[in-house]
Amino acid sequence: MKKILSYLFNRFITILLYISGSITSIIVILIVIFLFSEGSGLFGKKPTEEGSIMAVNKTNKVKHLNAEQIKLIFDGEITNWKTVGGKNDSIILFRMDNITDYYTEEQIGENFENLPKCISQVVDSMPGIIALVNKKYIAKDFAGKELKIDKITVTDFLFGKLWFPTAQPVAVMGALPLLLGTFWVSIFAILFALPLGLATAIYMAEVAHPTVRNILKPVIELLAGIPSVVYGFFGLIVVVPLIQSVFNLPVGETAFAGSIVLGIMALPTIITISEDAIRTTPRSMKEASLALGATQWQTIFRVIIPYSSSGITAGAILGIGRAIGETMAVLMVTGNAAVIPHSLLQPVRTIPATIAAELGETSQGGLHYQALFTLGCILFLITLIVNLAVEFISRKRKRVEA
Repeated sequence: MKKILSYLFNRFITILLYISGSITSIIVILIVIFLFSEGSGLFGKKPTEEGSIMAVNKTNKVKHLNAEQIKLIFDGEITNWKTVGGKNDSIILFRMDNITDYYTEEQIGENFENLPKCISQVVDSMPGIIALVNKKYIAKDFAGKELKIDKITVTDFLFGKLWFPTAQPVAVMGALPLLLGTFWVSIFAILFALPLGLATAIYMAEVAHPTVRNILKPVIELLAGIPSVVYGFFGLIVVVPLIQSVFNLPVGETAFAGSIVLGIMALPTIITISEDAIRTTPRSMKEASLALGATQWQTIFRVIIPYSSSGITAGAILGIGRAIGETMAVLMVTGNAAVIPHSLLQPVRTIPATIAAELGETSQGGLHYQALFTLGCILFLITLIVNLAVEFISRKRKRVEA
């Protein structure tokens, strides 16, 4: 009877674990599918307001423009058609609200019945006009021609230099500043954290007294559990004013501040993994090095570190993964400027910070909403590559040890 009960209990636990694992895997797969289904819908769409078109005079040689060019035109930075491949003629901006500058309310009609004809006449009368018009007010015999606007492509999204997803009348979605800001902050965070973390790991594993190590190790591991917003407050109150004062900057919220804060956050991961890797070095290898006349430091740098290099590299990559995916701390100290960085002392914006700052302001299913999900897809792929790199290095290390 006991054997039957034990067998049934083991079967129950096995089935329960199988169901739990299956449900978890299915949930993760569904999340990934949802992420990519929402993000992939962005491409192939026009970045204009739904239901509106851009119209120009029929004599205008310009047939199509991209989103960045239209933004610069409506911002007043491009004022001549020659700049975008047209005639040497001034650009005249026209929105539907401007119709009252040309016609009275009586001419337009009480119910706007004459509005399509009025718009057609305005576009026909001015060779340099570019008009933003609602489709339902386009007459069948419209005298102008619709300006073709380039659809959003993967290339334009990844390498576009401007990020203005809420710009009117055309959204400009170039993720290059966000990608560079993410890599800029993350790379310098690792350059700051890796030497310090490796030095601390070597000290704890090979130099420190066991009592000191037993005190330091739990304290360092505890740092990994501190919420990121606390690190953000620390950076905002301590690091940002210090950078502003030392470098005499107008603002201290810069990529450098983000790198320092992220470097501090990555330290526990790098120290813990590197220290564990160093401690796995066989004692016989250390004793053989010392027996041949090598000093303790020569043994550390020429035997222990080369042997544990795979583990140290894995710790560094996981630290990079922590830095790339961080949101709140970066959002608080980097200045949130979506510009291409040329210096560590400039404000930047990262992909996670952009998603956190803008997602609450979007309408579900809109272009801006889909663009943020596309950024999420990019961040997912970057993190996946980092994790695959760690897995590859770990397997390589196991083969070497075997």
